[in-house]
Amino acid sequence: MVFKSSSLLNSFPKDFWIANSVELLERAAYYGVFVVITLYLSRILGFDDIQAAMIAGGFSAGLYFLPTFTGALADKMGYKGALLLAFALLTIGYASLALFPALLEKQGLVEYGRTVVFTGLLQEDIRWAIVPIMIVIMVGGSFIKAVITGTVARTTSAANRARGFSIFYMMVNIGSFSGKTIVKPLRESMGDLGLINLNYFAAAMTLIAFFSILFFFKNTEHNSDSKSMAEVWSALLKVLSNGRLLALILIITGFWMVQHQLYATMPKYVLRMAGEGASPSWYANVNPLVVVLTVAYVTAKMKSRSALFSMTIGMFIMPIAAIAMAMGNILESNIDLGFMQVHPIAFMMIVGIVFMGLAESFISPRFLEYFSLQAPKGEEGLYLGFSHLHSFISSILGFGLSGYLLDAYCPDPRKFESHQDWQLAAANAHYIWYIFAVIAIVSAVSLIIYGKVIKSLDEKKLLTQPANLLESTE
Repeated sequence: MVFKSSSLLNSFPKDFWIANSVELLERAAYYGVFVVITLYLSRILGFDDIQAAMIAGGFSAGLYFLPTFTGALADKMGYKGALLLAFALLTIGYASLALFPALLEKQGLVEYGRTVVFTGLLQEDIRWAIVPIMIVIMVGGSFIKAVITGTVARTTSAANRARGFSIFYMMVNIGSFSGKTIVKPLRESMGDLGLINLNYFAAAMTLIAFFSILFFFKNTEHNSDSKSMAEVWSALLKVLSNGRLLALILIITGFWMVQHQLYATMPKYVLRMAGEGASPSWYANVNPLVVVLTVAYVTAKMKSRSALFSMTIGMFIMPIAAIAMAMGNILESNIDLGFMQVHPIAFMMIVGIVFMGLAESFISPRFLEYFSLQAPKGEEGLYLGFSHLHSFISSILGFGLSGYLLDAYCPDPRKFESHQDWQLAAANAHYIWYIFAVIAIVSAVSLIIYGKVIKSLDEKKLLTQPANLLESTE
């Protein structure tokens, strides 16, 4: 075993391991903060559900849209300089999230026994200054997305690239899992103050990453083949003018609108409906766990089937996930697992998240495969840079819709004079998940129609090709 570990370490250069290590740190920071970002915006800064959703959705959208552009800048700057800039921005941003509330208002802290509750900056217009702080984090994070994958590609060969990317994805998932896991103990020990101090944890992670890059990372090369901003914009316009790709992006957006509810709706919904003892950050960890356990098996089983077939199966699993999440509000008693009692809201949320992860295993790998096949030969890389346009659109739509639905069906309890008044207002909270189930069903049916239309167009194209060839020879 020692020999195998040593062989694995020596099969990749030092920059590869440094890049993957800082990726783990950055993902732990990001997911620890992002899984409760709407809670932070509402409970700490006093934004209502709609405002918090809009801010968080814009932040998420930017993270998916910017990497292709920041990647082009990183190629010109050199990866080491780009990573130092990125981690400096992230450290400043996360530290600012922690310091910002304290600078604005100290009277919002109220002690209830050992629990400290932050009532929010309900009357403070200056709280909107959080937006530029979020933009700083967004820009820093977008550099990371572009540069780390580029470093893995540069520091691996054709012989070990698959293994190198499997290590990269493992680091991503370890970071995601650890970041989400730390949220619950912080909230249990510190109440809502844990939502503030979580950002110190994130800033510490990115600061360690900054010094790791400064002292140990060597790659300062500039890529002479890097694309200019004009070329990147041109590629974006090509993707948007490709009818097939644009239609597919809009259809898959429905899936990701539901998937984004792990961060947009689920944390507030669970805490309001199941109580403050619930663990939304831990429930969110079920998703990457299911993906890791099933994606290889699902991909192997679907190998002989088309990418559209695999994606369609995943799309029809997604409504099941949303309906399962709604069932928690219908069940009347706790679920007895033998060794523990689980609130029905929490139990059915976990069941729904399991189905979400399974749907993702059918969809995500094959979507990238299909997307790359639609690109003109030699431009696959640029096209794949915009393969996450669906997440850009779904972040804006999914988070935005979440805010309105929470406000309508599962409102903030602080808006009501009594718990009974809130219970009446939240009696149909599960309708939120029915609406997302409808979105998922419409997307799934649309993908079937898309597949039939594409097949018909391809068949017509094949039929006309011989005639065209005959005309050209005459």
